Amino acid sequence: MRTPLYEAHIALGARMVDFAGWEMPVQYTSIQEEHRATRTQAGLFDVSHMGQLLVEGDGAYEFLQKTLTHDMSRLLEGKWAYSPVCLPTGGTVDDVIVYPKENRYLLCVNASNTDKDFSWFSECAPRGVRVENHSDRYAQIALQGPGARALLEAVDASLILLKPATGYTGERGYELYVTPEHARAVWDKLIEQGAVPCGLGARDTLRMEAALPLYGHELSETISPWEAGLSRFIAFDKGEFTGRQALLEQSQSGQTRRLIGLRTDGRFIPRAGYEVLRGGETVGVVTSGGPALTVGGQVAMALVTPGEGDYAVMIRGKAEPMALTELPFYRRAKPETANK
Repeated sequence: MRTPLYEAHIALGARMVDFAGWEMPVQYTSIQEEHRATRTQAGLFDVSHMGQLLVEGDGAYEFLQKTLTHDMSRLLEGKWAYSPVCLPTGGTVDDVIVYPKENRYLLCVNASNTDKDFSWFSECAPRGVRVENHSDRYAQIALQGPGARALLEAVDASLILLKPATGYTGERGYELYVTPEHARAVWDKLIEQGAVPCGLGARDTLRMEAALPLYGHELSETISPWEAGLSRFIAFDKGEFTGRQALLEQSQSGQTRRLIGLRTDGRFIPRAGYEVLRGGETVGVVTSGGPALTVGGQVAMALVTPGEGDYAVMIRGKAEPMALTELPFYRRAKPETANK
């Protein structure tokens, strides 16, 4: 499959790869340059491969309140919310972004999970609640970085009324939903104003530095949001929701796996799937790892059983020491008052 911006990527000389069945740009110049541009200027990402599900009808609010771990009563129109979606076991169906409008809700879901999520919500929906797959109605463009606001204002001053949204990079930014036929014009205009096109490679290094979860790595049907360190997005006090009991039991157990951060100045690269040792014994696995292009060194997120001791990662048959470090690895500077 191709996004509405496929031809734009080809024209810019992007290296294309298959991602969840989509032909997507992995990089244009280099991952390092695109990463740096997002941290210091404004990076532009085609995220049109993400899925969009519309939930509407009488009872849509109550349905999502019982389906998402987030408390929908805290979500005001014009805002957005991040929320995991759980199985009764506490495992994760997906993590989504919710945009409300009256009694209609647009859910942005992971590209690889679009069909699964559509089936999940459709099967769970009560009478009167409709779930529709609107993924082909939108192109989605993410503009991220400290220069995003000024660049967007240069394109159209009225766009500054948009609320900043998560862009999966750890930076302040905006996500623009446009009709497919207008996507190329918007994309080209943003580049003309100075946005730097960025591919999936930089998107991954940026999100890893910010310790943002990637479905299939930090979250899965066997990894709960509690284990992934997302307790702030679980509203136990809102009442019953799918997975609540399992998550509550995890929160009360001292034996629950937890996501930790590891860092080293060594040259070896801790990859997803590598064994994690503590005190010489295997206690977990790396979920994501690689170079930290902003803060330096090599970093890894790992899911481990609780305990104390020195950590190491098994790389090519050797236990390479890594230091336990606080997550996230990178935090953006607080915006100036004028930008709040």
